[in-house]
Amino acid sequence: MTVRTPDSGFESLERRYESVGRIAPYLLLAVPLVPYLLSERPDSGAFLITLGLVALAAAWLTWMIVLNPSWTRGRWLVVVYFVGLIGLAWLLTARSPWFAFFTWIGFLHAFEYLPGVWRWLAAASVALPFAVAQAGGFHRPTIESVVLLVVLACVDMGLIGVFVMLGQKTEQQNQARKKMIVELAQANQRLEEIMAENTGLQAQLLTQAREAGAGDERQRMAREIHDTLAQGLTGIITQLEAAQQTAHDAERERRIDNAKRLARDSLTEARRSVQALRPQALEDHRLPDALAQEAARWTATSGVPAEVRTTGDPRALHPEVEVTLLRVGQEALANVAKHAAASHAWITLSYMEDLVTLDVRDDGAGFAESGYSKSGGGFGLIAMRQRVNRLAGQLEIESEPGAGTAVSASLPAIPLAPPPQAARSAEPPQAAAAKESS
Repeated sequence: MTVRTPDSGFESLERRYESVGRIAPYLLLAVPLVPYLLSERPDSGAFLITLGLVALAAAWLTWMIVLNPSWTRGRWLVVVYFVGLIGLAWLLTARSPWFAFFTWIGFLHAFEYLPGVWRWLAAASVALPFAVAQAGGFHRPTIESVVLLVVLACVDMGLIGVFVMLGQKTEQQNQARKKMIVELAQANQRLEEIMAENTGLQAQLLTQAREAGAGDERQRMAREIHDTLAQGLTGIITQLEAAQQTAHDAERERRIDNAKRLARDSLTEARRSVQALRPQALEDHRLPDALAQEAARWTATSGVPAEVRTTGDPRALHPEVEVTLLRVGQEALANVAKHAAASHAWITLSYMEDLVTLDVRDDGAGFAESGYSKSGGGFGLIAMRQRVNRLAGQLEIESEPGAGTAVSASLPAIPLAPPPQAARSAEPPQAAAAKESS
């Protein structure tokens, strides 16, 4: 993948420096000829010798660096180049100290083309003719002149080494910056591709979200219809059949009144389900009281006594948790009335620190759990499990033929969030004052 990166002023400046770097050695060869002619006034023979050495140095640079740049990557070819370059530097310095300008190129090439300790050895060999030129050329060797040359060479090598290393550090930072720019450009291109892909996926996601929402709403309505209308109609049919079969007028009237009450309650709950409201029992009472009323109503309808017990510290929980526990209790009692032929039922609501459980137990006929596991149960048991699983809870059903059935639902005890005004009034005065001041 080719990524185009935006050009910057630094890159343009680098290109100019590279152009200057290619021309500079030739300029530094040509420029010293002017002061050489003006200050030393050589005769024609000496000038032609000097001019020949200048041409030879230019040809050496052109052949080794310009025409064959790949040679600079070979260690021994670079060594050959430097031997020739230093030899030419000594010869030109011997002709005139003004050619120290050209000798200076050796420092740059030493740190550019040689690795490790080799660059320092090359720099030291370049520093010697450079120091000779600084001292005014070749003189009769004395202790003082030799010491002067050594000091000049050391100072030159140290200064040039520092400056070249600073330049290399800057180059490394520049390369790191270039790499970061390329990576950012690649990341931007990937982001553009992802955004283009996401644009195509949005319509599909919206469609799936609508379908999922419609499916969830169908499941919710199916559970609510089962928990309200279906159970209510079952109870009404049971009461009317019992009224037909009884011979006592008072009992018949009681059964008919129960059927009317079930019809009214089912209609109310159906309306509330359509509006996605909480059950009426939880609107008027806390969960333990709502379960007690439900058990009393179920006892009046089924004729089977149900005992309700609450353990732990009752507290207000999240509406979804309370609605789920109430619906599980209603479905469990409805199954006891329809299938268990029980003589007694027990309901236990247990509040623990981070868990709340509802246990519904009966002493009815029970059933074989293997058959239930294979079939998965009817829609009522499936709806119970869906409600509990939706809140990260757990539903367990234990039964045995002739030993009754136990249904246990465990849910996280998610507390009821206080209204905003109540939460504000519960803050310490200092915190409330700090918020108002901010």
